[in-house]
Amino acid sequence: MISILRTITTSLIPTRISVTKFMDSSSSSSNAIIGGSERLLALAHHLRLYKPPPPFAEDILEQSIEENGGKVVSQLGFPESATTIQNPEKFSPKKAAVLICLFEGDAGDLRVILTKRSSKLSTHSGEVSLPGGKADEGDKDDGDTAKREAKEEIGLDPELVNVVTVLEPFLSKHLLRVVPVIGILHDKKAFKPVLNPAEVESVFDAPLEMFLKDEKRTQEEREWMGEKYLIHFFDYDDIENKKYLIWGLTAGILIRAASIVYKRPPAFIEQNPKFKVPQVVSKGSSMT
Repeated sequence: MISILRTITTSLIPTRISVTKFMDSSSSSSNAIIGGSERLLALAHHLRLYKPPPPFAEDILEQSIEENGGKVVSQLGFPESATTIQNPEKFSPKKAAVLICLFEGDAGDLRVILTKRSSKLSTHSGEVSLPGGKADEGDKDDGDTAKREAKEEIGLDPELVNVVTVLEPFLSKHLLRVVPVIGILHDKKAFKPVLNPAEVESVFDAPLEMFLKDEKRTQEEREWMGEKYLIHFFDYDDIENKKYLIWGLTAGILIRAASIVYKRPPAFIEQNPKFKVPQVVSKGSSMT
């Protein structure tokens, strides 16, 4: 928490680095509400033009999630485009959303806000995750869900975050549909983290580009339902040398987000399984 407070409350140093390093250099007048540097304006424009792949495609990408207490925690899961679903009109899983909140760091790099779950939790304690959780009836859309959860978990004012796009949904093993929402923090100095101690132990930020690099990354080959796949693990040390392990859905979604933002695939190979999804979702349904 001290780390992100120090980072967020430090004055933003404008950068002259070309925005074309990770995004289109063009921008539109509608980006003005975001504020911040020219890079953030260009990023917002680039992401607003992003179109996720159509659902139920043949190609697969391994990712990982599991839900617990309405929250989205790292375990096995995959993007919705990872499989062909028969009778998709009958496929109505429960929904959740996570917030990929991006801001420009003092060195001009693009950074993402992450949380470490409370060590007092009975399951998945101490694991790193993106702010997020299941949708409430009062939520207007996925962006509303993600921002509401971020406020509940870390005190992030929804008015500070400008939602620019959503990525394709991810499906958990138990068929919870999770939508990654990309938002830009247009005034990082205004973010004063207030943690919900029942859920969050600390909040920190990491460079988004690290999820495309093969540095400080390890992998494990696992097998599920007869299919072999890889899980990717990223080690990260913050400015106070606090160590974090980012893996599962959190790492997977950030690999996808970084690929879209920087317009290039990761420097490592992903090995992904194939799954079959039941035609009708009911309580207790899972991938087979």
